[in-house]
Amino acid sequence: ITGSVGKTSAKDLLAAILAADRPTHASAKSFNNEIGVPLTLVNAPDATEATVVEMGARGVGHIEMLSRIVEPTIGVVTTVAGAHTGEFGSIENIAIAKGELVEALSSNGLAVLNVDNPLVAAMENRTAAEVITFGESPNADVQITSVELDSELRPTIRIESKWGNITAQPPIRGAHLAPNVAASIAVAFWLGLTPAVIGEGLAKAQMSPWRMEVFAASSGALVINDSYNANPTSTRGAIDSLSRLEHGRKVAILGYMAELGDQEASLHREIATEVETLGIELVAVGTDLYGVEPVTSPLDALGSIGADTAVLIKASRSAGLEQVADQLRSVANSWRALKRAIRRAEVATLRRGNRPADLAGSAGIDGRVASTESIVECLGSCRRSPETQGEHPLIHTLNIWGQDRDPR
Repeated sequence: ITGSVGKTSAKDLLAAILAADRPTHASAKSFNNEIGVPLTLVNAPDATEATVVEMGARGVGHIEMLSRIVEPTIGVVTTVAGAHTGEFGSIENIAIAKGELVEALSSNGLAVLNVDNPLVAAMENRTAAEVITFGESPNADVQITSVELDSELRPTIRIESKWGNITAQPPIRGAHLAPNVAASIAVAFWLGLTPAVIGEGLAKAQMSPWRMEVFAASSGALVINDSYNANPTSTRGAIDSLSRLEHGRKVAILGYMAELGDQEASLHREIATEVETLGIELVAVGTDLYGVEPVTSPLDALGSIGADTAVLIKASRSAGLEQVADQLRSVANSWRALKRAIRRAEVATLRRGNRPADLAGSAGIDGRVASTESIVECLGSCRRSPETQGEHPLIHTLNIWGQDRDPR
């Protein structure tokens, strides 16, 4: 599998589908270069019947070299877009490089091509293999006929083809990842898998980290962690997903998009314009290319966030913005851990007959989360009342306490 975006997601999805039918091995994370590809092959167990290999490139000729190592039976090209143009020089060169995969296929192999992308669709003329197309176009052999998102961006995707129809609910987030699902299903159909087996495999997919991960911060805000990498195409997809949410406040924390060459300034500003047009707040980190002053502390820039807030975190790998997501996640985890500790401690203190004031100390509360005195003060005033609505009064008190204090 290769392409400007979507390689890893497509790899994860296809590996899950095939694993429902036969022993399958796949690249770990994004092991897609001259080191990662050989490691993928040598680490395949002896019983493996299908190996899914992700292939990346930093220039023309790289995928041709990897293909000599892999000798692929099937080649998938997800898309060609303006990623790494600083290294390739032009999008046309990117297409030349990605097409090296289908050139390596034999006449009894299969090329799976994105018909919605003209540069990918044109690769049909560069391969001796059979071709199956996927996409939203009515001309697609495996067509995406509808994508519906729920309140947390989980998609329900309708796929139609001559091999069968599937309504899939894969564990991904965002409508822009639907083509990767269609590409994976196209491979599976060609290999003879039934819609039932394909659906079973998709439901069990384990996606690689930092790609459209969604979690709730302790304040109730929805966080979209898409910090693994970024280019204009993937960033637009993530921003589109953010814009579809119904939250009253939407914030995009964006970092540097690397390897865009001479166009980097204009491409960053285009993204900023789109964010502004959609009514999304922009917080820039580590770069002024978006046309706004970059911040040193994204969490401070967010200010107060609650259940009506949705936050997107997106940047190239070099920006390291997964740390921002980790900070928001650790806040949520700390708050949940605090409540669990209070529960355990209350049981322990009541069994020992200790005074309520001993409760906070035995809970092992971290002073960075809350002072012992403030917890004891809250617990001391806690009473069972109808407003707790059946919730334990200690936990109810902690919830109230957390609402009027900085969750950090």
